[in-house]
Amino acid sequence: MKRMPLVVMQSLTSLVSHMFFVFIAFWALQALKTDVWIKKYHIPQARTLYILISIAIGYTVSNFFIDFILSIQNLFFLF
Repeated sequence: MKRMPLVVMQSLTSLVSHMFFVFIAFWALQALKTDVWIKKYHIPQARTLYILISIAIGYTVSNFFIDFILSIQNLFFLF
């Protein structure tokens, strides 16, 4: 059985992390009372904005955690 190259493992980890945090952000945004901000008959635009905000927050948080983990790993190389 072949070993998976490091690049493939990093790519899969990043994809899973990004998707996980986008779903978490989407779930968390549902706690907001957004119906006050939405104009009448603009539901598709509101849903699109909701998804885009979820992607932006999830991607940012995912990058933070990935960078944090990589920084911790790099610290171990110093010792």
